[in-house]
Amino acid sequence: MEFCPKCESLLVPKKEKEKTVSVCQHCGYKSKSAALKIVEKTEGLKKIEAVDKQKIAMPIADTECPKCAHKKAYYRSEQTRAADEPETLFFTCVKCGKTWREYE
Repeated sequence: MEFCPKCESLLVPKKEKEKTVSVCQHCGYKSKSAALKIVEKTEGLKKIEAVDKQKIAMPIADTECPKCAHKKAYYRSEQTRAADEPETLFFTCVKCGKTWREYE
């Protein structure tokens, strides 16, 4: 994810000519970074994927994948329920890409 250096809003990928740029929908700032590309557009929603995974830093946890039993997975946390309840951890297997979640 990229954020606008001017107004700190989320930058959204947009196709311009033959390349994809990240654009701020609030102030119009354009980033020349091509770290994301649009791979599918469905009814106004855009699915994006990382092109250069070296630029996206994600922490790795020692946990077992339920699909392939690999022992390492990327993780992120998100508050998916009420504020007084614990956050949800989302894991993605380093080997097979399987994504699952755990509630604390």
